[in-house]
Amino acid sequence: MSSTEPTGPRRTALDALHRSLGATMTDFAGWDMPLRYGSERDEHVAVRTRAGLFDLSHMGEITVTGPQAAALLNHALVGNIASVGVGRARYTMICQADGGILDDLIVYRLAETEYMVVANASNAQVVLDALTERAAGFDAEVRDDRDAYALIAVQGPESPGILKSLTDADLDGLKYYAGLPGTVAGVPALIARTGYTGEDGFELFVRPEHAVELWQALTKAGEGAGLVPCGLSCRDTLRLEAGMPLYGNELTTALTPFDAGLGRVVKFEKEGDFVGREALAEAADRAGQNPPRVLVGLVAEGRRVPRAGYPVVAGGAVIGEVTSGAPSPTLGKPIAMAYVDAAYAAPGTEGVGVDIRGSHEPYEVVALPFYKRQK
Repeated sequence: MSSTEPTGPRRTALDALHRSLGATMTDFAGWDMPLRYGSERDEHVAVRTRAGLFDLSHMGEITVTGPQAAALLNHALVGNIASVGVGRARYTMICQADGGILDDLIVYRLAETEYMVVANASNAQVVLDALTERAAGFDAEVRDDRDAYALIAVQGPESPGILKSLTDADLDGLKYYAGLPGTVAGVPALIARTGYTGEDGFELFVRPEHAVELWQALTKAGEGAGLVPCGLSCRDTLRLEAGMPLYGNELTTALTPFDAGLGRVVKFEKEGDFVGREALAEAADRAGQNPPRVLVGLVAEGRRVPRAGYPVVAGGAVIGEVTSGAPSPTLGKPIAMAYVDAAYAAPGTEGVGVDIRGSHEPYEVVALPFYKRQK
């Protein structure tokens, strides 16, 4: 980087708009992102009951194309990507050779030989580098498309109605974890029925120069439905209530998918070898014979909020660690996800607490997720 280039966090195409709305901005994974616009609790409740609008342009889009694109992704990732139909998407992971999780991903099959891999902002470069390295010997191209897209999400029970007013695309026929090309408010977009909130909703991949126009059109279309702009803070409490893992909290290179209770994403039956297969087969055996710590939900009996890294205790001993914690607007109590020893993982297990600055606060062990929307 030359001395004349600006340093500091990157800004999305919607940056000036966020500031005009009075957003509190924060540095997140090297991006300046809106944390909240007003009350994060109000933004959270809006998504659960009406609709919220998010800028997710910090996510990392990587395009994989070519005759052997499917074979490359089957080799590089733990899922069976070759079996994903055109227009569909799949949640999967990319692991190290030792089975440790490098990132969790969503892969969209855009055409017969074209895929879009969406990585977390904090891991986008790591994923890009790994895919590029693993592409050796395959007739496929890995392309960094992070600058080619802005990503706007509209999430919540009112989101289908809001989006329908702006597009002719067949939203009723669009299943969860599917995507189709269309136009929204005259803007070309990949319309995906995906999200990270536990609600019905859509993620719209558009060119950065169309982002402001689309945001404003969605805002206007959502006026009567109670749509509000939402920041990263409520996105975190929404995903926590929905029991969705966050990379760096529930998922790390120190854990395999089996350690994280997500062994279902590893597809040993697919054709060919894949990075981490041997280590993951051993991890699957270990998990079957002697379960590692298990990811559980914890609900507070009191008002004190647990945070990532706080010890989980029982009978005076440390039995686990909190990975994510926050007040739950939906439950009206503090909640947490935590890895605990298998002996304490059953819902309703008595005598479990969280050590919050030396005080052992009582918590109830519950099954994840904390919240599941009514279909």
